[in-house]
Amino acid sequence: MKNTALTKTHESLGAKMVPFAGYSMPVSYEGVNAEHETIRKGVGVFDVSHMGEFLISGPNALDLIQKVTSNDASKLTLGRAQYSYLPNETGGVVDDLIVYRIKEEQYLLVVNASNIDKDWAHILNYNNEFKADMKNISDSYSLLAIQGPKAVEAMQSLTSIDLAAMKFYHFEIADFAGIEHVIISATGYTGSGGFEIYCKNQDVKQIWDKVFEAGAEFGIKPIGLAARDTLRLEMGFCLYGNDIDDTTSPLAAGLGWITKFTKDFVNSEALKKEKQHGLERKLVAFELDDRGIPRHGYDIVDGNGKTIGVVTSGTMSPSMGTGIGLGYVPIIFSELGSKIHIQIRKNAIAATVVKLPFYKA
Repeated sequence: MKNTALTKTHESLGAKMVPFAGYSMPVSYEGVNAEHETIRKGVGVFDVSHMGEFLISGPNALDLIQKVTSNDASKLTLGRAQYSYLPNETGGVVDDLIVYRIKEEQYLLVVNASNIDKDWAHILNYNNEFKADMKNISDSYSLLAIQGPKAVEAMQSLTSIDLAAMKFYHFEIADFAGIEHVIISATGYTGSGGFEIYCKNQDVKQIWDKVFEAGAEFGIKPIGLAARDTLRLEMGFCLYGNDIDDTTSPLAAGLGWITKFTKDFVNSEALKKEKQHGLERKLVAFELDDRGIPRHGYDIVDGNGKTIGVVTSGTMSPSMGTGIGLGYVPIIFSELGSKIHIQIRKNAIAATVVKLPFYKA
C-alpha cells in the first residue's frame, strides 16, 4: 500500500483512512454530508496525490497525443487544458484524463490512479511510431484540489496571479504558498469552482499548511474521497470503473462532445460507424420519485419488473435530499421524463430520467 506525502498529516487530523487504487487515502474526516456542504458553500481541500501524471515531450508529442486521445489537442494553446479520454481498440475506454499544454512541445497528461500502469503501457505501445519523450512523474508529484465558492478569495493571498481572472480549464505555472513553479489549474471534480494545485512531493506539506492558514477565516476544512464522489455525482461527472470502463461505449456514456472525428485516433473509424448507426443504449441520469438510495450494481427495471439496465453510480444527494443515480438503459427509456424503476431489495422504486446536472447552484 502506497502513501501520499500527506498520509501522516491526514492521520494526525483523525481522517478515516481506506485502501484506494493502491494508496492509503482519507475517505472522510467529520462525515460525508458535512464535508459535502463545506465544498458547496465554502472551501475545502482534497489530497488527490494518488492521481497519475505523465509528461509527453518533443517534436512528435502532439502527434502521439492526437493518436491516443479522443479530443483535439491541437486546439490547446499554452496555459489551456482539456478533458479527453483514451479509446481502446474494441469500442471501450482505457481511461478518461485531462491534457495540459505546458510548453510548445510538452504536455502533461493527468490520469486516474487505478489506471496509471495500464494507461502508461497503452500510450507507450503507440509511441513506437512517434518516438516522443515519455516520463511517468506520478510518484514524485502531489495534487491538491482546493474547491468551493470561497476558494478564490481564500487563496488569493498565496499567489501573485489573479485567481478571479482565471477561466475554467485554464492554468498558470506560478508561485503559490511560497513555492515557485506550481501548476495552478482552474479545474475540479465538484462543480463548485476552485483550483487544483500540482507540486513536487517535497513542497506539498508547506503548501498544505499555508493553504489552511490562509483559509482559516473562511472555514476551510480537509475533505475526504467520499464527499468527492457525492459532489461529482451531483454534477453527473463520470467515474472510471463505474460509469465508464474498458467495455463501455464512450458515445453511449455521453462523451461524444469530446470525440473529435476531424482527426484520426485509436478506433475512430469504428466509433464513427457507431455514431452513424445510432446508439442502442445510453447512460442516463435519474432521480427517485420516492424515498430510497440507489446503489452501484442495482438493477434498473421497467414497469413490468423486467431488468433493462444497471445503476452505475448512485447515492442520496446531500444537497437535494433525494436519491440520484446514473445507469445505462435502452434508448427508448432515455428520453427526459421517462419513467424507470430501481430495484432496491424487494421494492421497485419509481424514478424519472432527468437532465444533468442534478445540482444547480
